Amino acid sequence: MSALSDLTRQHTGCSSAERAHLRRLISSWGPIADLSFADLLLLSPSDVAPDGLVVLGQIRPTTAQTLYVDDEIGKLKKREDRPVATLAFETGKPQQAEILLPGVGVRAKVTGIPVINEGKILGVVTRETRRLDDQVPSELELAYINIVDRMCAMIIQGTFPFPFEDAITEESPRVGDGALLLDRDTRVEYSSPNAVSALHRSGYHGQIIGQELKTFGFQSDVVESAFRLRAPVIEELERGDRATILSRIVPLIDGEKVTGALVLLRDVSDLRRRDRMLVSMDTTIREIHHRVKNNLQTVSSLLRIQGRRLESAEAKAAINESVRRIASIAIVHEMLAKSGGDDVNFGEVVRPIVKMAQTTLVSDDRPIAIALVGDGPTLSASRASSLAVVLTELLQNAVEHGFPHGSAGGSVAVELVTSSHELVVRVHDDGVGVADDFNVETSSGLGLTIISALTKGELGGELTIKPSATPDGGTLAQVRVQITTADQASPI
Repeated sequence: MSALSDLTRQHTGCSSAERAHLRRLISSWGPIADLSFADLLLLSPSDVAPDGLVVLGQIRPTTAQTLYVDDEIGKLKKREDRPVATLAFETGKPQQAEILLPGVGVRAKVTGIPVINEGKILGVVTRETRRLDDQVPSELELAYINIVDRMCAMIIQGTFPFPFEDAITEESPRVGDGALLLDRDTRVEYSSPNAVSALHRSGYHGQIIGQELKTFGFQSDVVESAFRLRAPVIEELERGDRATILSRIVPLIDGEKVTGALVLLRDVSDLRRRDRMLVSMDTTIREIHHRVKNNLQTVSSLLRIQGRRLESAEAKAAINESVRRIASIAIVHEMLAKSGGDDVNFGEVVRPIVKMAQTTLVSDDRPIAIALVGDGPTLSASRASSLAVVLTELLQNAVEHGFPHGSAGGSVAVELVTSSHELVVRVHDDGVGVADDFNVETSSGLGLTIISALTKGELGGELTIKPSATPDGGTLAQVRVQITTADQASPI
């Protein structure tokens, strides 16, 4: 389906301001389609096909069956097949006739409304409904058609669409949810059955016709604001946990005067309850991660206290390694406590891990600069925790084995390379390096055993440690992990 901007550039000579007017029209004409129980098409003469009209926009009613199975946007129509639209464009006046719609095979009542902006006719909106013989319109239909005629007159006058109107969202109330018609004195002139039901659910059971909107509990100045601004206003009425009614007040304008308003009502009580539940769940999840982080930090503190009481240097080293492993997992939970979700940006996890390594592993007699290059993808909490421990172990190995005590120090680079399907974590040091025949599989060190087990078992990735091929020498450790579909779909 072609975009409106592309179609107008290709087929018409509309300026950017005129394109914006048409864009606002097709983003806000939903109530007209629903009120008139009709399909709406926006057509304009095509510069590419002089004898044709191009369909710039289309909307189907939610209150009636559509005439169109296929999308019509971008299609060219012969002018002879669209006499109502052609005549409305040529005269600048609304036209109406019953015609057989070519390609649809249905005889329909078609009304053509010229779309005028700053005195220029930009196109024609056709309102198309199936012809029904001998059908007497109901009170609801008569009220709706009254509103439609007034809104279509606004299209011709150039006062609809509204210049400062926000786009209609999925949550916005629709005609089928409930509609009120207000007169120029802001009193209810007509109320649809669904609007009555919505007001009943909000706790109002009195007379509706002849009442002002504030009678039902809405803010007293909400209608006055819509009249004064000459633009729609959104208002939400809350009745505790019992009901929440969302309203959209659309002023009806005739020339320079506001003659009334269309008020659309929607009971969004279930949506608001769900929102409150999600907020509550989000708060609970954040609190859980926060407590897990605090508990892990408490364990780390207890281990540090125990480590200070030990005499064995080997035992102290083992305790310090455990503290760093626990701290790396705590970092993940700290990120989750801030985001409130189940996923974290791994780049945000790596930064504090690098800082922790710089603080706990580097000393004045062994100066080492640790740098981070690149950024990470979004990962699930479990995968991020495993990879955080792997990175912590790789940094510890790089510092302790690459730069033994007494060495002049050097540098360690952590590089994150992310593609659409995998993450590569590289830890490169310019230290003493490993032997050419070094084999991860035969290494018996605890750190490498942990790295290998997590990389292959938990992450399903690949681990390589080998001498660096750069002139600086040293060691290059690399972990390659596939990014799953779940990771890619998760929000940051």
